Amino acid sequence: MDIGINEQDRQDIAQGLSRLLADTYTLYLKTHNFHWNVTGPMFQTLHLMFEQHYNELSLAVDMIAERIRALGHYAPGSYSEYARLTSIAEASGVPRAQDMITQLVEGHETVCRTARSIFAVVERASDEPTADLLTQRLQVHEKTAWMLRSLLEA
Repeated sequence: MDIGINEQDRQDIAQGLSRLLADTYTLYLKTHNFHWNVTGPMFQTLHLMFEQHYNELSLAVDMIAERIRALGHYAPGSYSEYARLTSIAEASGVPRAQDMITQLVEGHETVCRTARSIFAVVERASDEPTADLLTQRLQVHEKTAWMLRSLLEA
């Protein structure tokens, strides 16, 4: 494979993207769970918002996995791999709505940190498509965290 990025850089980028994929999938699963199980006075608002979020995350996992494949590596695709690679903790039980929001803010911020951690190797390898993907993901996750954080203000 000769796309202008050496094998070691492609491997390092794919490993970073695999962590991003695991974080994104874990956040997708957590958001979908909260969509199903949210209760309380903000039920309708949160139920619809969480649905928008998990639909966006569903599309994102595909883009990230396909970028890993374009770099010549296999994308992780099992719960055990995601559990090993993710930095996002699973929710235990069914949290209250406010706690769901807090956990999702933390999840989106975690995804931001993971995405940022990949930039050094991406820039070194002049991998513009991955840099573009990371920038797009950061925009979504930073905005989503901000909007969710706004719901927590008194």
